[in-house]
Amino acid sequence: MPKLKPRTDQILLGSIVALQLVFSAFFIFDLGSEVFGWRSVPMSWEFHEAVQLITIAALLLGSLLGIIAFRNLARQRKEMARQMLVVRNSFHQLIQQSFSEWGLTPSERDVGLFILKGLSNAEIAEVRGKSIGTVKAQVNAVFRKAGTNGRSQLISLFMEELIAD
Repeated sequence: MPKLKPRTDQILLGSIVALQLVFSAFFIFDLGSEVFGWRSVPMSWEFHEAVQLITIAALLLGSLLGIIAFRNLARQRKEMARQMLVVRNSFHQLIQQSFSEWGLTPSERDVGLFILKGLSNAEIAEVRGKSIGTVKAQVNAVFRKAGTNGRSQLISLFMEELIAD
């Protein structure tokens, strides 16, 4: 299947849809003129057949271009999903590398991940089954080892890496 550029897809599909609408209007008028007697002069059968053949060709072309556009969108979606997986894995590796560089313990690593996920100290304590005091100490250790003053600074360290060129 040919791969069309997005702008070309839009122009071609728009043209085909416009053509299909024009010929659909012709058929509606043709039917209405036969039912309600709107036309006083009969249409030649050659002209009528030519319009039908052009309409069939336009419908087939529209269907073909719709299939091409659908396949292109499916391919783009699949590629974006792959790229997101790469970014997600890279981000996870960045987090783990930073945690190693900072010398976080396994418990502090867990707490650090929960901080990055946006959990509060109370939520972290509940999820980990630890006391709030233990979690506060671990949170402070994460901030100290990372060289940050709080959650927003910790998160911004990773956000800067994520959006850096």
